[in-house]
Amino acid sequence: MRRGRKNSGIVGWILVAAVLAALGFMAFSPVFERDDPKVTLSQEGYWNFQDPIHVNVEDVSGLKSYKATISTPHDEWVVVDENNPSHEIKKSFDIRPPKGVRRVDSNSIVLKIEATDNSLWGLFMGNTFKQEYTLVIDQRRPVLSIIANSYKIQKGGSAIVIFKAEDANLESLKIQTNFGKTFIAQPFMKEGYYASLVAWPVQEASFSATVVARDKAGNEVRNAIPLRLKDHVYRVSNIELSDQFLDGKIAELANTYEQTAGVDDRLEQFRIINEKVRADNEKIIHGITSKVSKNMITDFNPVPFYPLVNGQKVADFGDHRIYSYKGQENVSQAYHMGLDLASVAMGPITSSNGGKVVFSQPNGIYGNLPIIDHGFGLYTLYGHCSEVHVQEGDTAAIAQEIAKTGLSGYAMGDHLHFGILVQGIEVRPEEWMDSKWIADNITSVIDNAKAIINQH
Repeated sequence: MRRGRKNSGIVGWILVAAVLAALGFMAFSPVFERDDPKVTLSQEGYWNFQDPIHVNVEDVSGLKSYKATISTPHDEWVVVDENNPSHEIKKSFDIRPPKGVRRVDSNSIVLKIEATDNSLWGLFMGNTFKQEYTLVIDQRRPVLSIIANSYKIQKGGSAIVIFKAEDANLESLKIQTNFGKTFIAQPFMKEGYYASLVAWPVQEASFSATVVARDKAGNEVRNAIPLRLKDHVYRVSNIELSDQFLDGKIAELANTYEQTAGVDDRLEQFRIINEKVRADNEKIIHGITSKVSKNMITDFNPVPFYPLVNGQKVADFGDHRIYSYKGQENVSQAYHMGLDLASVAMGPITSSNGGKVVFSQPNGIYGNLPIIDHGFGLYTLYGHCSEVHVQEGDTAAIAQEIAKTGLSGYAMGDHLHFGILVQGIEVRPEEWMDSKWIADNITSVIDNAKAIINQH
């Protein structure tokens, strides 16, 4: 009798252990995971009932099935209904309008998404995601019209465009170019109007720019900016490197830059400074000068820039410099992205137009470098300074002395490297130093746009 009780006790403990083991297995095994599939949609809130809505579904236990239904108060359509026998952990599919249906008799639809995973949880039924999304149907494209723009743009130069864009559900406005740059327009004068400077990089063979307006439903409209293109041939300079230069200025700079640490070869030091250090420095400059205010601009009337009294040009903007050394051709190359001006040693540098100082510190080959934001995406920079009299956050007044020319950075003689940038792109300073060019290409366009806008 005791042996029977003892045996039954052992069996009981075995059963308890088995149950606990089974519960533990169910609690921690991936095949019994309890999380619903994760679902993400490319479009929520609005839909143009035309472009597909991309849906991504995933679950660690694999997917068993997924389904999508579109409904209005009067109709319902199953647009996706798929089983997934291979049980992939990720699946993507598109929601499209039902075949033959272009419009619905409702201002909105309900999109229902269901997805079931391959888990054995829930009596082997798996976990099911169910979600309804109400989407406002908007099939009207934004209204977009160009009000005024510069007549032409020169390679390496600047232009302006002013346009009107309206949509109750407007989501984004941008100016796309053929070379990958996106310019950001700023609100101008009245609600619904926008303006932007644009620039044609000196390294790009061609230029085109298109204003793109898109609403929350995915409706999009594009208008090309009708600019006449004017080519400009920039200088190509073939420069022979000397041992004196490599042993002097380059050796001096190599001792101060992290990028040349541990590099002893003089020619390699030059390559690193001319290419890697330059690229790192320009990345900082481009990041700072790509910013555009979101505030409405009501006027923009710059005077010609004249940063150095009696300054003489000693190097051109856009100069393509190709270096050789003792019979080795094209050991390195770079573009000179500013205008070099020289007068007297430590000559006073002034800000011709007011603005906010957004950078004021050493920057590699540019030496001591103040950068001023003049608004509307227009920036000026002043390289190789011996002294800088403004700090980041200062407001530079018109005609204020901001620095003195010098030899800091990659400079062989006392001079100013004067640069102008439009939303992070270097442009020809000569244009912005010419009162006639400014009047013909910028301020007169603004005046014409104002007259048109004020009529509405």
